[in-house]
This record gives sequence, C-alpha cells and structure tokens, in this order.
Amino acid sequence: MRQLRAFRRSPHLVLAVLHAKINPNPAYIVSKLECISPEQGYKNIMENCMENTKALKAGIEQTGKFDILSKDIGVPLVAFTLKDSSKHSVFEIAESIRRFGWIIPAYTMPADAEHIAVLRVVIREDFSRSLAERLVSDLKKVLVETEGLPSRIAATDDGVVARKKSVTEIEQVTTYWKALVDRKRTSGVC
Repeated sequence: MRQLRAFRRSPHLVLAVLHAKINPNPAYIVSKLECISPEQGYKNIMENCMENTKALKAGIEQTGKFDILSKDIGVPLVAFTLKDSSKHSVFEIAESIRRFGWIIPAYTMPADAEHIAVLRVVIREDFSRSLAERLVSDLKKVLVETEGLPSRIAATDDGVVARKKSVTEIEQVTTYWKALVDRKRTSGVC
C-alpha cells in the first residue's frame, strides 16, 4: 500500500519503472528521470520522433524513386514503395540495404492489396536526425547499385510478376538436393 501511495505522489517513479523494464541499466533510468517530467517528457520524445520522421520522409522523397504511403500523423513511421517496380522490387532494396547494417522490413499488403509491396521504417526514441540522413545516403547508394544490376523480375503474358532465378541459383539448388539425396541412399539394408 505504501508503494502505491509513493507512485501517486511521484509519477516520476512510474516512468522509472517503465524504463527499467526496457533497459535495467541504472544510468539509463537516472538519465530518463532527469529528462522526463510528467508534463513534458513523453510529449518531447514524440515530437522529436515526428521531426525525425519528417526529415527521413523528405530525404526519401528527394531521391525521386519512392512513393511515401504513410501519413504525417499518428505513429512515427515511414512506409514507402518504389515508383517503378518493373525491374527491381522493394525486397531487393531491403536485401541490399542490409550490407550497410540496416534491417528494413519489406512485405506485401494484406488481402485485396497484395499487389502493393512496401518498405517500413519505424522511428524510435534513439533514432536521431544524423541516422535519418545516413539511412537516406545508404538508400541512394543501394539505388545506384540496383540500377546497374540486371532485372530480377519477369512479367508473364497474363501480367503476373515473378522473380527471375539466375542460372547459378538454379544450379546451386540442384547440387544441394542431389547431394542430399545421395546421402540418404542406403546400401540396401533398411
């Protein structure tokens, strides 16, 4: 009961408990208590996240290769798709950007919108303006690289888009399965 009264008198303790569940490091908790007051703390954090979201969105739009699908209100995230996905897909972009240390999920939309594939970046509290600028810079590098690569997408006569498989990829899969089958063969004894 005493603890409950302490929480009522000091909302800072509630925030400390919440942050302790995220990161139990005492220095982290103390730093959060210093910068978060009940009145302004989370408001300042969310405003900062939204500013970084707008900066990232502006940088991505500036490349001229992406359409932004997310709105400026609500959750601080940027969802975007390629303007021209006839040669390359967002899945290739997501795969290529991993070399720079970024993990950007690419996925298709749910039922009745499966034809739309997006990349999504969620802006967290520790995502700074400089990180947003670095992400845009790395995205530009990936775009230049993918433009130089042959298309991995082939359109069929009925308009269905399928991923092209390279000859080496097919050979690697075939070799793997042959080796697997050879290991499973027995000498006639069950």
